[in-house]
Amino acid sequence: MINMIKGDITTLKVDAIVNAANNSLLGGDGVDGAIHRAAGPGLVEECRKLGGCPTGEARITKGYRLPAEWIIHTIGPIWLGGSNEEDRLLSMCYKSCFELVEQNGITSVAFPSISTGAYGFPIERAGRIAFKEMCNFKSNHESIEVIAVCFNDHVYDCYRKVMKETR
Repeated sequence: MINMIKGDITTLKVDAIVNAANNSLLGGDGVDGAIHRAAGPGLVEECRKLGGCPTGEARITKGYRLPAEWIIHTIGPIWLGGSNEEDRLLSMCYKSCFELVEQNGITSVAFPSISTGAYGFPIERAGRIAFKEMCNFKSNHESIEVIAVCFNDHVYDCYRKVMKETR
């Protein structure tokens, strides 16, 4: 089962949180900025050493001052109307994150709504992709806790609708 909550991903006591980052990995707006602020200056220092990340891929760092031990940074696609591989790239974000979950022995991971803020991906469409990938992963990894974290009522309501559709 996928858990869904409304709240601040930076406060969760899980093994890893996912950061909807930009290609530089050096911080930005939205969840990315919130994670960087909460984690502290050590995060940007480690991210500089990674040299960025392409869209659809993921990188892992320490959690620094966060309750989470790890931060998995993934780069979601910018919405350009839906005919520029946005769905495939968003799906790759989740798959890339789950590969890092497996490789690092992570037992609980929390995801924000990737690409739906400044990148403009329609929330319900993004939610369908998110829940499809989460469910696919959970079907082979029942013991790993997966949480969808919604930062406001609108995202929560959209995700709840999508979650009901996927059951």
